[in-house]
Amino acid sequence: MEYKMLYSGSMKTTIDIPEKMLAEAIRHTGAKTKKEAIVTAVEKYNRLRRLAVLNARIRGSFKDFMTQDDLKIMREDAKWEGMK
Repeated sequence: MEYKMLYSGSMKTTIDIPEKMLAEAIRHTGAKTKKEAIVTAVEKYNRLRRLAVLNARIRGSFKDFMTQDDLKIMREDAKWEGMK
């Protein structure tokens, strides 16, 4: 079972999920049950959203961090060094 019990309680609810979407979620998560697939999918979605918020908050805060142009120059220099 991949998902973790991170909540202190549970909430029973009835929702209408299209069968194809649920089958795809089960396949992607490797879940054994519908509940496990839904919990895993919601958990992963929440994690991605937290990471997106964190990324937006820290983006641009590394002033001395290598830029894409710096990386390209470094790779070109390494390529020329390898040809010698």
